[in-house]
Amino acid sequence: MPTTAPSPELSAAFEQGGTPLSDATASDSALRRFLHGLPGVDAVGLEARAASLGTRSIKTTAKAYAIDLAISMIDLTTLEGADTPGKVRALAAKAVNPDPTDRTAPRTAAVCVYPDMAATAVAALAGSGVKVASVATAFPAGRAALDVKLADVRDAVAAGADEIDMVIDRGAFLSGRYLKVYEEILAVKAECARADGPDARLKVIFETGELSTYDNIRRASWLGMLAGADFIKTSTGKVGTNATPANTLLMLEAVRDFRAQTGVQIGVKPAGGIRTSKDAIKFLVLVNETAGEDWLDNHWFRFGASSLLNDLLMQRQKLSTGRYSGPDYVTVD
Repeated sequence: MPTTAPSPELSAAFEQGGTPLSDATASDSALRRFLHGLPGVDAVGLEARAASLGTRSIKTTAKAYAIDLAISMIDLTTLEGADTPGKVRALAAKAVNPDPTDRTAPRTAAVCVYPDMAATAVAALAGSGVKVASVATAFPAGRAALDVKLADVRDAVAAGADEIDMVIDRGAFLSGRYLKVYEEILAVKAECARADGPDARLKVIFETGELSTYDNIRRASWLGMLAGADFIKTSTGKVGTNATPANTLLMLEAVRDFRAQTGVQIGVKPAGGIRTSKDAIKFLVLVNETAGEDWLDNHWFRFGASSLLNDLLMQRQKLSTGRYSGPDYVTVD
């Protein structure tokens, strides 16, 4: 059965006099007290549950549904120094029409690019329903002055980006300067506002592979949500350890518990290292069994990926026709 009820450990922590959410960001000391008052993560139990859920058997009909759902949740991504307008336009065309031989294949959720390519992506995707996500804040390292980071965000929002994927200052976070990280997220969130249209949604990237412990991932998740993140995101895809079932499970628990405490729903985006349909389906099982069905929608769950789409399309064709196509069936990104 899905365990979508809030964590009893977290509920107990609030009931036993922990810092109330309303006071958690009142000062640096209050924020530290709140974050360090969160229940410690049972690493062995977390990894065991993630592994156990990953063994669930998915039958043919459910698998076909899961594959289409996963396609619709992809932020199709190109974040390379060699990116060109032509490459971005080609990626946009693929996002809108992933399988030219089968018009029933769903569109991806978004195309994710660098800020200088956002305008190109916006023009290519106009009227398609596919969103434009732009990384920002000196992605991927986040090593820049705040005014430089905010200019990065302003450029992307002005270019028409629907979503901003920012990176936190991991150095500040790991040295315990939580209020600095919180205030930086607030500042970025403010730059996502538009007077003439819907605000850009903000995804906050933690770079979980650099946070060292599960306790830090839990703290970062709550910090990001308190600061107004619309999504919390595992990784940039640019370090050795990116999205894993365990760190994604932990973040799903965090958004579940945050909604139980506040009534506010926050999305989750695992990114990096998710390459196969089997991988994607494991993550969807985690979503269903942990956060619940409300998150099984691309408004609340995304995959940050580039090569994943090709494998999903090949598996989709296999279910439809009973055979795999040759290597030319899907385009190489």
